[in-house]
Formats: sequence, structure tokens, C-alpha cells
Amino acid sequence: MKKPRPRRTGAAPAARQPASRATPGQVRIIGGRWRGSRLPVLDIDGLRPTSDRARETLFNWLAPVLPGARVLDLFAGSGALGLEALSRGAVSAVLVERDASQARTLLEASLRLPGGEAASVVQADAVAWLAGQPRHGFDIAFVDPPFGAGLWDPVLAALDPVVAGDGWLYVEAPADGHVAVPAGWRLHREGRTREVRHALYRRAGGSPGGAADTLPDDPAGLDGRPTEAADQ
Repeated sequence: MKKPRPRRTGAAPAARQPASRATPGQVRIIGGRWRGSRLPVLDIDGLRPTSDRARETLFNWLAPVLPGARVLDLFAGSGALGLEALSRGAVSAVLVERDASQARTLLEASLRLPGGEAASVVQADAVAWLAGQPRHGFDIAFVDPPFGAGLWDPVLAALDPVVAGDGWLYVEAPADGHVAVPAGWRLHREGRTREVRHALYRRAGGSPGGAADTLPDDPAGLDGRPTEAADQ
């Protein structure tokens, strides 16, 4: 007769170890020719992809000025902002990412997309890289640094001359923080969630009567309330 197995006593089984740094998550492109494409995201400190809802709102704001635009995605991370812009009609995008592993992952992801060679992936420190760029090389710039690094002031100062005279600037920052953009930029739209403020700025001297003045209102902001439009 087979003896019953004794019950285990003592300590409970060890808890499952957290996912390693190299374990990817995913975000998706939500509009345009690459809609539904998945982008891998490594588990890296400070990497916080922009949410689907925030991106949908942002690209609704930018829809009239995206076709043919030259885009810069600093702190690119997953590449969700730069690649979303290409998906929706931008002609080129430079994606700057400091972490070498994520930069490689981003490059591989972009090359899997039809026409993804329009994205240039640069593995570099954002502030150092900006110092070597020509004036007015980009029409739209996305700035979403790790919140704990406090990089907004040096990055925005270095970025200012790199964006075109009728350009656009998108900034993410903590909802309870304050980011001072350089002189000459004016708030065009903003939205907030519990943790993040999403703000789109335009050059104060943008050409009147052009597409820069016809960006659509988004009737529901990121938190479900109407967005503010500082220049209306």
C-alpha cells in the first residue's frame, strides 16, 4: 500500500522574482498607416511611455501640421511619440534615446515597420546631442524626460534654437510641477491626468492664418474635462 505523502510545513514558497531589466512590455501605435503595431518597451528606470489616451489627444491637436513635418523625439524610450508621428504623416523623425539596450530595441522595431527607415535612432545623451545640431532643423519636438532627473531646464534651453521659427513643442511633466519654457513660446493646448501634465506650445511668432492657427479643439481633455487653449 502506497503511503500518503507528508504535508509540507515551514516557510511558504519563495515569492516570484520581479521581471528582469530586459523583460519587455509593449505599447501600440494607435493611428495612421502603422495603426495597431506593437512597440517593445524594456523595463528601465524612468521609462514611462505616454499613454494611449494622451497620445490620441496630442495627435488630434497636431493633425493639421503633421503631414511633411520633421519630428524630434527626445528621450524616445518606446518611440511611441516619434513613430506615431511618422505613422500619421510626418516625413522624418529623429529618436534620441540614452539607454543602449532600448535604443537597439527601438531601432529593430522601427526597421520592422514598412517605411520605418524614415526614423533615425540616435543613442546619446539628449543635452549633449542637442549642442551639435543645426538651427531650425525640426518642426515638432517631443520632450518627455524621466521625471526624477529634473532635466527640463537644460533640455528646453538647448532645444529652443533647434526648432523651426513656426515650430511646435510638446512637454510632459509632473502634474504638480512647474516647467518654464524659453521666452517666445506660448501655450496652445494642455491636459492633465492625476500624475502628468501634457502641454503643447507654439512659437509666439507663428505665421497667422496658416495651419498653425487651425489646430482643432479636443472637447474632452485627458481627464475628461475641456482642455485649455491659452491662445484663443
